[in-house]
Amino acid sequence: MEELADLAGITVRTLRFYRERGLIHPPRREGRIAWYDDRHLARLRTISTLLERGHTLSGIAELAEALDHGRDVADLLGVTPTEEEPVRLTPEELAARFEGQVTAENLAAALDLGYLATDGGEIVHISRRLLDVSAALVREGIPLAEVLAAGKELRAHADVLADLFADLILRHAAEEDLPRLRPLARSVVEAEMSLALDRRLRKTN
Repeated sequence: MEELADLAGITVRTLRFYRERGLIHPPRREGRIAWYDDRHLARLRTISTLLERGHTLSGIAELAEALDHGRDVADLLGVTPTEEEPVRLTPEELAARFEGQVTAENLAAALDLGYLATDGGEIVHISRRLLDVSAALVREGIPLAEVLAAGKELRAHADVLADLFADLILRHAAEEDLPRLRPLARSVVEAEMSLALDRRLRKTN
C-alpha cells in the first residue's frame, strides 16, 4: 500500500479513503500480503487528474462504477467482422476528448449504446469514426448528452435500414454474399442521407 501510494503521489491515508469509497478495486491477497498492480496505479492517476479538473469524488465514484459495470471488449466487438476501427483510450484521454462532459450519466448512456467497453485499465470505443464525429459535434457546442440521445435514435433507424438491405440481398443471393455487398449498402445510405440533407437545407433557404 505504501509503495502504491508513493507511486501515485498520495498519502496512505488517502489511498485507504479511496478504497473505502470503492474508487479502486481491492488488492489481490496472498495470506497477509496485499498485492496492487498497474491497474490500481492507473485508476489512482485518473482520480488525481479528474480532481485537478474540478470533478468531485462523488462524481468520480459514479464514473468508476459505470466503467466497472460496463461490458468488456469481447462483448463490445463480438465475433462478426466489422469495417469500423475500435479505439483504445485511457480515462484521461476520453475526458480530454469531451472536456467537462464525461459525466456518469453520459458514460452510462455510451455504455448502454455499446459505444464503450472496458478492457483492463483501458476504455475501448467501438468506432474511431463515431468517436471523432462525436467529439467534433461537442466542439461545435452540441452537448454530449444530446449527441448520445441522437445516436440512440439513429441506431433504431440504422437497424431498420440494415434489415431492409439484408432482406433484399437474401431474396436474390446467398447469406455469405452479405459481407461482399456491404459497401454497396453503405454507399446507398450515404447518398440518400446526402440528398435528404440537401432537401432539408433547401427548406431553410
